[in-house]
Amino acid sequence: MAAQLIDGKKVAADIREGLKKEIAELKSKGINPGLAVVLIGENPASKKYVSSKEKICEEIGIKSFGHKLPESITQEELIKLIDNLNSDKNVHGILVQLPLPKHLNEKEVMNRISPAKDVDGFGPDALGKLLLDEPGFVACTPHGAMKMLEAYNIDPKGKHAVVVGRSVIVGKPLALLLLRKHATVTMAHSRTPDLKDVCLKADILCVAVGKAKMITGDMIKEGAAVVDIGINVTPEGKIVGDVDFDAAKERAAYITPVPGGAGPMTIAMLMYNTVLAAKMTVGIKVEM
Repeated sequence: MAAQLIDGKKVAADIREGLKKEIAELKSKGINPGLAVVLIGENPASKKYVSSKEKICEEIGIKSFGHKLPESITQEELIKLIDNLNSDKNVHGILVQLPLPKHLNEKEVMNRISPAKDVDGFGPDALGKLLLDEPGFVACTPHGAMKMLEAYNIDPKGKHAVVVGRSVIVGKPLALLLLRKHATVTMAHSRTPDLKDVCLKADILCVAVGKAKMITGDMIKEGAAVVDIGINVTPEGKIVGDVDFDAAKERAAYITPVPGGAGPMTIAMLMYNTVLAAKMTVGIKVEM
């Protein structure tokens, strides 16, 4: 029996509808949530992603401040822009689209963003609070993965969750979020020698490696929930995940499609964090 699809598009749409109401209420109090998006260079994938973010901002009522900069920008010029955005009261969230050109110091740039405006959740303050189980912005992609599980009543409590991928922006925070929900968590990655055996133990399998169809059908436990966060483009131009979807869906109970799973959720949670940031600037108590 084929797995039930976890429809990230629908879950994201539901989140956006809820945010519309919150934004309308904030605007009635004179607060217009604002998101500054900084795009450097002409990377086609980055340009497409930023365009999607700006479109969603317009749809739900967030003011978008676009800063499209040449690839030749210096570190000093970029830092100055970040400082200006940090002090701009109309800007509640700052997003610097990654990856940056190689001549720029990515870590310095990301660390320069005010913790109160780090709606990507990539900075040391946000990551530290996640580790300490304190309220703070949660990185959008792992947060979106958790929201998809929640929407389909997949409770991590008491489950064995396996996260394949150890990046600071997806794998590590996702493992912490699953721990927060009382899962037993195993972290694996592309160099794990017994990866198939590890994956076969997963009641919840989350994959974020960036290698097309790395997880094959025989690596999926019968009845598992599979969250595929990978986005890869084949030589034929097709977008596929890190999981072999066609094979995996015959063994899993739930599975996210690619595209249409994690991608829409990432943007939805960015909007979610921006609204939280706007609320905090006027002292509204929020659950994070």
